[in-house]
Formats: sequence, C-alpha cells, structure tokens
Amino acid sequence: MDPSADEPSPGPATAALPPNHHGDHPGFRGPVSYLIGLSMVVAHRHDADLVCDLTGVGAGDTVVDIGCGPGTAARMAARRGAAVTGIDPSPAMLRLARLLTVVQPWRRTGPVTWLQAGVEDMPLADDSTSTCWSLAAVHHWPHLEEGLGEVHRILRPGGTFLALERLTEAGATGMASHGWTPDQADAFARLLTDRGFTDARVQRHEVGRSRRVITVTATRP
Repeated sequence: MDPSADEPSPGPATAALPPNHHGDHPGFRGPVSYLIGLSMVVAHRHDADLVCDLTGVGAGDTVVDIGCGPGTAARMAARRGAAVTGIDPSPAMLRLARLLTVVQPWRRTGPVTWLQAGVEDMPLADDSTSTCWSLAAVHHWPHLEEGLGEVHRILRPGGTFLALERLTEAGATGMASHGWTPDQADAFARLLTDRGFTDARVQRHEVGRSRRVITVTATRP
C-alpha cells in the first residue's frame, strides 16, 4: 500500500460526471451474476484487507458492508472479530456470498448476516453500526443523497463511513469507467460534508501488484 491523502479540492458540489455516474446500471442477473461475482473475489481481495486496515475493525465493532457483492470484505471483517451485516440488492450475489462462506472452511469466520436491500432503505436500526463501508459500489447508487441519509442514520455518533472505488481516468468508457476519477472522489467528499458528516478525507492507494484505488472516509459526528 502507498496511500497519499488529499483534502477535497474547492469547487462546485458536482464533477463533470457525478460520483454515481453508473446509478442507472440494471445490476447483474442470471448465470452471468455468478461469473461477475467470482471475478470480484479475485480482483478485489486486496481491497478487503485495505478497508479493514484503514478502519481498524475488530472485536466489538459492528460493520455494515453496503453492496457487499460476493462478501469478501464482510468475511474479512468477521474473521477479525466484528459483527457483520452484508447488504446487496442482488439475490444472486447474496447466494454466492453465502456459498463462499460455507465452502471456505480453511478461512474461519464469524457469522455474517446477509440481507437483500438497497442503500436507500436498509432494514437496520438507528445508531446501530460503528463502521459502514461500500466497495466499488457507490458509483452504482441510484440516489446518493438518500443513500447517505441512510448511512448517517444507522451509524453511531463517532462511527466511520468509507467508500472505495477503482481510480479511473477522465473520459474512460465501458468497463474502464467503472470507478472514480479524483474529481469524482472530491465531489463525493464534499457531498458527505453537505450531508452532515465530518472529517471527509480522500486517499489514493496501490493494492496488489497494479490496482489503484481511491477512498473517501468520513465520520458521523
């Protein structure tokens, strides 16, 4: 890892493309869902280590993984002793997450609760979570402000929210556009502040051999 921290750049609250620029993506359905999910397990395994390290989750923490996909980060947090809930709108992704939890006995993990839901309507109690994260998913959220309102609601005072996305280049198209440019990360950090979060911080990281990601971390006061 080679993190570098930046304060959100001054400017308007939106970039040329908003942070949820793939919010109209229909999601993954059918057999292709499982292939996509398995590819995520391989491609994003270092992301799970990174977010667990950045947030310092462990015994006594309650973690919500929004858009958990095949559940790699959720299982990692559970192995570190946290009580974890993985949320995803895709039934196929949740089936794969449950299956992978069962068929990886050599990677012992605590229990994980899997729930089918979108970020705009999470079936969780107010002030119930110490850490909330979303990996490679915020750019798919249909409604950013509603989603952040829900994150703020379920986090305890002093709780941490972290969003991680692949670092992309302006003007990228197709699959290469799935992620955030630095401007989009800055716009998201400003939006967090507008929605009542504090200490919004943007960081860039190198994970694995060649994967570059960008994170935005903030606190619920």
